[in-house]
Amino acid sequence: MHIHILGICGTFMGGVAQLARAAGHRVSGCDSSVYPPMSTQLEAAQIELVEDYDAAQIAVEPDCYLVGNAISRGNPLLEEILDRGLPYLSGPQWLAEHVLRGRWVLAVAGTHGKTTTAAMLAWILERAGLSPGFLIGGVPMNFGVSARLSGNDIDSPFFVVEADEYDSAFCDKRSKFVHYAPRTAILNNLEFDHADIFADLAAIETQFHHLVRTLPRNGLILSNAAEESLERVLKRGCWTPVERFNDPAGWHVAGDDADGSLQLWQGERLTASTHWQLTGAHNRHNALAALLAARHVGVPLGQGLEALTTFESVKRRMELRGTVGGVDVYDDFAHHPTAISTTVAGLRRKVGSARILAVLEPRSNTMKLGVMKAALPGSLADADLVFCYAANLGWNPAEALAPLGGKALIEGDLERLVTRIAETARAGDRILVMSNGGFGGIHEKLLAALAA
Repeated sequence: MHIHILGICGTFMGGVAQLARAAGHRVSGCDSSVYPPMSTQLEAAQIELVEDYDAAQIAVEPDCYLVGNAISRGNPLLEEILDRGLPYLSGPQWLAEHVLRGRWVLAVAGTHGKTTTAAMLAWILERAGLSPGFLIGGVPMNFGVSARLSGNDIDSPFFVVEADEYDSAFCDKRSKFVHYAPRTAILNNLEFDHADIFADLAAIETQFHHLVRTLPRNGLILSNAAEESLERVLKRGCWTPVERFNDPAGWHVAGDDADGSLQLWQGERLTASTHWQLTGAHNRHNALAALLAARHVGVPLGQGLEALTTFESVKRRMELRGTVGGVDVYDDFAHHPTAISTTVAGLRRKVGSARILAVLEPRSNTMKLGVMKAALPGSLADADLVFCYAANLGWNPAEALAPLGGKALIEGDLERLVTRIAETARAGDRILVMSNGGFGGIHEKLLAALAA
């Protein structure tokens, strides 16, 4: 089968492309914005890329088009597909029908931590010899790719998928995860996000309940007991056993960033402990969810903990991109006030009193709409200076960040932004870049400007 993917460089559709190629299909695709790490993964998989969405691409004559959820009516190629009555599917539907069917799917859902938790879970299963397939919205450093069918040339029944609540396509406004039919599901947390497609938190809770309704009686739901929103979801009806974590009377974790300890508790009983490379309470909570999900497919908790001692995190999660003149430049995917706060606080614990220069691109649709702008000053409070890229926003960042006083600097031109940061930075500083996109290659530009 030849499939042509519209929006192929998105993290999800790029992963679908790699899975289709590994399954023996011919894969081509197009996008208007190509940047690493997805572009390099696609090139390595020998997937044909076309720039932009010219209707002339109809000449490639694939058996089916896959349409990413970033593609809207008015897109010239999509309009040509519709006018000609050509076959098309959403990415989640194709994944469900051609990859997930017949497998034991382990789905990781939640507003935050999906990528890291899914990467942890895949690594635990890998170290246990289960060779899982996976599709993750980032690049786990232990694997070097964001998607694969299975490992070690065996047909593994297990597949780990990052279960996103965003919609599936222009023609299917259900959340992606409704297609996946998991047997094991992690519900990590649930906050309001994606204001461009959801009216309020209740609307997202409804989609989460749609996911809950698809789980079988012999499945398992791992739910964060600390999240009232998830409790509301489960109370709407649940036909699957539920095991809660972050519950002081049940499963919970403890640890210390100073010595890298990770302790697994059940009530007042310490069941196992180890030391690992990651820091932060959020990562310990992610680890607990992954451990319990792996246990559901037969991996003992102690064996799972041992696997986490060699877990190397995910690209773009507090990733050190380089050091020039004593200045460290970090990259992080944080794009929601809660994630921004967690990221900045985590770096503060790591660097102590050293200066943190936070560089923010409000790029997600929710951030561009300004729905979360009131929460931004508080989420950036631990930074010493804040640089905000103000291009293409429907709100005034200077006004929103005014509570930060003189430590907030706003700039609408990327080159001037880079220059201002480089001129401000001094030896010992940490520059923390936060965006859910390529940010115009700002990391390399910063390193070059610092070197100059």
